[in-house]
Amino acid sequence: MSKKIDKITNCIVISDTHFGDQLSLCPESMRLRHGGTYRASRFQNFIREKWDEFWNDWVPQVTRGEPYCVVHNGDIMENRHHRATHPISQDMSDQEAVAYEMLAPVIDKCQGRYYQIGGTEAHAGLSCEDEERLAARLGAIPDGAGNRSRYELFLQVGDALVHFAHHIGTTSSMAYESTALGKEYNEFCAESARWGKPIPDIIVRSHRHRHIETRVQTARGYGTIFVTAGWQLKTPFLFRLPGGRVTAPMIGGSMIRQGDEEFYTRHKIWGTERSKTEVAKL
Repeated sequence: MSKKIDKITNCIVISDTHFGDQLSLCPESMRLRHGGTYRASRFQNFIREKWDEFWNDWVPQVTRGEPYCVVHNGDIMENRHHRATHPISQDMSDQEAVAYEMLAPVIDKCQGRYYQIGGTEAHAGLSCEDEERLAARLGAIPDGAGNRSRYELFLQVGDALVHFAHHIGTTSSMAYESTALGKEYNEFCAESARWGKPIPDIIVRSHRHRHIETRVQTARGYGTIFVTAGWQLKTPFLFRLPGGRVTAPMIGGSMIRQGDEEFYTRHKIWGTERSKTEVAKL
């Protein structure tokens, strides 16, 4: 996984892979640390088919075969949290093995231009210590202090200044799904102006597992903020939440690209099926 850092014009963004969970990405079969073997469910096979389509078909098409970097915007593994019983294994070495097997080919495709953003403590470990360890194994590009994962990233993609961080506010009402995006963008504008800093052209957030994008006209074209989809189906925790229990998960990823005239975003998102309708019988 050699690195060659150039000024490139394509950035692929993924997040919330939650490797190590029975409801997220997994190889077809996986040897566990203590000798057992885990075999992917039909749900995991579905997600993996979309994962392969994303990297093998969609990414080469939208990048036009040009070099690109990859940003993983947090929550790379499921980890041990909230007494959850749905991880494949509670052994973090097993979860790391799943993550490495799925991500190593991706990092080869982008020639090592890989950045890791820290996610939620429950999934990334305290101060993202588990994501830091995995990011080092994957050879993620270090920050100025030498850390392989980071809480935020300012990245120049072509002419666009992009800011990445994992968290953003959520809502229990789909009617207000875009509210937190507008607030985040406006607060970033105000804080940047206050201290004379450049305003990001594109802001990227994750955490929700639901894609949405808003944009406003600016002197540089558009000010854009979007939330990425994830790569995990609905866990038992979601069924307790208003909004979460009535929505179908989205899976997929996003692209930021500098075109001939302007920078822009594109997204590849798949919806998922509802539970099967049962027929009431006498």
